[in-house]
Amino acid sequence: MNDIITAVDITEFKRVSIKFGKEGYMRIERGLYLNRLISKMHNGKVKIITGIRRCGKSYLLRHIFKDYLLENGVQADHILEIALDQKEFEKYRNPNALYDYVLHHISNEGDYFLFVDEIQLSYKVKRDDADLSRIAREDQDLAYTTFYDILNDLMAKPNLDIYVTGSNSRMLSKDIATNFRDRGSEIRMFPLSFSEFYAMSGTEKADAWAEYVVYGGMPLAVLEPDESERANYLSGLFERVYIADVAERYGVEDAYLGSLIDVVASSVGSLTNPRKLANTLNSVHHANTSDKTVKKYLDALEDAFIFEKAHRYDIKGKAYFESPLKYYATDVGLRNARLGFRQIEENHLMENILFNELVIRGYKVDVGAVRFAQMKDGKKVEKMHEIDFVVNMGMKKVYIQSAFSVAGPDKRLQEIAPLLKSGDFFKKIVVTSGNSKLHMDENGINYVGIIPFLLDSDSVDSM
Repeated sequence: MNDIITAVDITEFKRVSIKFGKEGYMRIERGLYLNRLISKMHNGKVKIITGIRRCGKSYLLRHIFKDYLLENGVQADHILEIALDQKEFEKYRNPNALYDYVLHHISNEGDYFLFVDEIQLSYKVKRDDADLSRIAREDQDLAYTTFYDILNDLMAKPNLDIYVTGSNSRMLSKDIATNFRDRGSEIRMFPLSFSEFYAMSGTEKADAWAEYVVYGGMPLAVLEPDESERANYLSGLFERVYIADVAERYGVEDAYLGSLIDVVASSVGSLTNPRKLANTLNSVHHANTSDKTVKKYLDALEDAFIFEKAHRYDIKGKAYFESPLKYYATDVGLRNARLGFRQIEENHLMENILFNELVIRGYKVDVGAVRFAQMKDGKKVEKMHEIDFVVNMGMKKVYIQSAFSVAGPDKRLQEIAPLLKSGDFFKKIVVTSGNSKLHMDENGINYVGIIPFLLDSDSVDSM
C-alpha cells in the first residue's frame, strides 16, 4: 500500500498530495484537475488538456487519470494509450493508421478510453480520391485527412471516451481546442498553485510563500531540492522550449522575441499596450519594430500560455477599453528565472499570483477602472483609478484589490478609494501581504492576507 500525504480538500478528492511509490519515487497528485477530468467523463466530446508546456499535462492523463480508472474497475486493456512522441507509436502519426488501430482494439463490450499524447505530432494525409489540380487553392485543405477528422469520427462510438494532450511549435494546445470547437471540452492546466505547493512543501506557510514567490510552481522545479538546479531548469525552459517553439511557429528571431519577453516579464501587472512596448524595444533594444508586429508576437506568447492578458473594464460606463491592458506571467518562477532572479518585487509578484489563482478557479478576471475627481493643488482633477481585479461569476461580481500594505490611514484610503467610488454594492475584498485573518471595516470592505486567501479555495465566495 502506498503512503499518501494529503492536504487541502476540495470535493471527493484532494487538491494535491504527494505519493511515494514502491520504488520510493515521489509524484504530485493534481486532484483539482483529476476532478475536472472526472466531471467530463462520457460527455460525448473530446477532452483536450491544454496549458503551458511542462506543467504536467501528459502526467495527469497517463498516470493520475489512468490510475483513477484502474482503481475504479476499468480493465487495463480498455485503456488505449498512444504517445506519439515515442518510437513505438511513431506510425500512428498517420491519422488513418491511428483510426485503424483504435477500431482494431475496441469492441461493443464495455467502455473504452483513448489517450493520445502529443497529438500535434500527427500529420495530415492526402485523400486517395483527391486531385489537387481540380481543387481550388483555398479549398485544398479539405483534400487531406487530419487527426481532427478521425477523432471527430471516433466520437460517434458511444462506448469510447477520448482524451488528448499537446502543445509545441507545430500545434500549440490552444489551436487544438479551437479546431474541435463545440465538439471539444477543454481542461486548462496550470503550474502548481500556492495551495498545491504548500500542501507538499512540508514547511511553514510563510516559508512556503517565500519560496513560491521566487521559484513558482512548475512541477519538476518544485520537486528539485537543489536551488541552483531549480533555477537552471527554469531558465533552460525559456531558451530550449518556449522561445524555440514560438520562434519556429511564427518565424521570429530568438533575440527579438527574448527582448520582448524580458520587457513584458519586468512589467507584469503594469498597464501597457503594443505601441508602448514597441517604443521600449526600439529605444532600449534597437529593435526597429512596429506595434503591429509586437501585437502579433504578444498573441503568440499568449497562445503558448507563457503570459495571459487582462482587459480593462470601465465599471461605471460598463464597457471595455481596447487599450491599455495588463499582462501576467503564467508562472512567477519562470518569469523570475527569465530575468535572472534580479527583480523579485513581492508586491508585483503577489498581484500576479493572485491573478493566476483567480483564473485557476475558473473566474473571468478583468482590470477595473473607476473615474472620479480628486483635489490636486487646490483644483479638482478627474482621474481614472484602478481596481486590480473585477472577478465575474455569472451575474455576480467581486472587486479585489491587491495591496501589499494598508498600514496607515492614508495608504488604506488610497487603496480603497476606487472600491468606495464604484457606485454599486458588489462584494469588495482587499488582499494584503502575509497571513492576516479576515476582518471587515466600517465600509463593509473585507481584508485578508494573501496566504489564507490562496489556501481557502472558496475565499471569493465565502467572504
